[in-house]
Amino acid sequence: MDHYVTSGRESVSIEEFQHRSRKVASGLAEVGVTEGDSVALLLRNDIAFLEATFGTNLLGAYPVPVNWHFKQTEIQYILDNCKARVLVAHSDLIPKLPIPLPKHIQIILVPTPPEIQQSYNLTPEQCAPTKGQTVWDHWRDQFTPWNKPPAAERGSMIYTSGTTGFPKGVRRAPASLDSQQAMMERLQIGFGIQAGAKAIMTGPLYHSAPNAYARAIIGLEGDLILMPRFDALEFLTQVEKYSITHAHMVPTMFVRLLDLSEVIRRNANLESLESIVHGAAPCPPDIKRRMIDWFGPIINEYYGSTEAGLITYVTSAEWIEKEGTVGRPLPETLVRIYGEHNQLVNHGEIGDIFVNLVASSGFTYHDDDKKRVEIERDGLITNGDRGYLDEDNYLFLCDRAADMVISGGVNIYPAEIEAIMINLEGVRDCAVFGIPDAEYGEALVAAVEPQPNSTLTEESIRNFIRENMAGYKVPKFVTFHDHLPREDSGKLFKRRLREMYLKE
Repeated sequence: MDHYVTSGRESVSIEEFQHRSRKVASGLAEVGVTEGDSVALLLRNDIAFLEATFGTNLLGAYPVPVNWHFKQTEIQYILDNCKARVLVAHSDLIPKLPIPLPKHIQIILVPTPPEIQQSYNLTPEQCAPTKGQTVWDHWRDQFTPWNKPPAAERGSMIYTSGTTGFPKGVRRAPASLDSQQAMMERLQIGFGIQAGAKAIMTGPLYHSAPNAYARAIIGLEGDLILMPRFDALEFLTQVEKYSITHAHMVPTMFVRLLDLSEVIRRNANLESLESIVHGAAPCPPDIKRRMIDWFGPIINEYYGSTEAGLITYVTSAEWIEKEGTVGRPLPETLVRIYGEHNQLVNHGEIGDIFVNLVASSGFTYHDDDKKRVEIERDGLITNGDRGYLDEDNYLFLCDRAADMVISGGVNIYPAEIEAIMINLEGVRDCAVFGIPDAEYGEALVAAVEPQPNSTLTEESIRNFIRENMAGYKVPKFVTFHDHLPREDSGKLFKRRLREMYLKE
């Protein structure tokens, strides 16, 4: 039976997809991409995204997905930092590119397809390449397929937001064949997938988990249906149309599904579904219970990070018994909890979560080895999360990494927003933090201490941030304070601010 990658009206067999990817590899080699180089992808969910990813990997180079919500300065930083040799971009996203682009970057444009145009209310004029530009299909098809042995797998170089400054690229070392096989087996367990799965991609491919999920489905020669963006009703339609068996989701999508009318939910055909896996953000227990009641005991969960990969996994049945857990460590995975004095703590005691790197050749932060060293202890690494293990070795999360906020499955670091806000005239001091949100898991709050006689407003602050950062980093709420509470050391009492806000 043939299996396909499908996006809108385009459906490509896995065999043809691999053929195209080998052509891409030849094309990239022709323009000078070699092992260890970077190829930037400023693309929405499209088959071209995956062709470029697999073609780049064949050369032992790094595909670098770029969050297309980013502003020009953010995109420019990533292009400069990863030293991209080639940039593959959807036509409608060209206005987001910094001007001028470095001359050494080869730009290849992908005409924005109709399903993306429709989902994002784009005009045909916005989505068509102009005369003289290099167009993806024409460029790719002029090359013969790459026929050399594939280079050692490196995966995608995903940029994660840092607690300060710009994001850091997670750069993996080349993986052996044994390591690649072990990693695939791990993904099958943690994502709950298997060969021949019919999966639907609901989240953006520039995020690490959806990216890994999509690559795993193709690697297992399953069927992959790409949604341009998540829509609850369309998701149910696609599940029935394609007899979907597997999906990767975030809690925000659960909320939107549950918001559909009772009639729609009752009439939804979910018979084909075998496993829905979710991660990336805390899921309110009542939301998860309602999803299990509706979909059945197929709502499974993982916990992981861009750096460490998948760490734990929990089924619906286990979660019902251990409500709130993110699961037990995957095979060969070591999870240790360290207390404030760097000692290992007992079951039930909260501390910093450290994990070993399994089936991995290791990683560093691109051009920032120092940051990589800072997160390691006893051969294990941390992303700053805190939690505890119970007596049955089930992991429970308590605090997210440092001050990190996860909104709609997206990691947001307040320090990055604060660094922008402090440059706004009239802002004397500021703090950004997260609060619980029924739809997105968490929402951003900006607490502002204005200068005397300032004319700042909530809207002027939001507009300033929106002009300088991606829209999802704009706080949902803005509050004004005579003085922001700080420790003697100068550190903000963010916990106190959060508590003050929640009491109001």
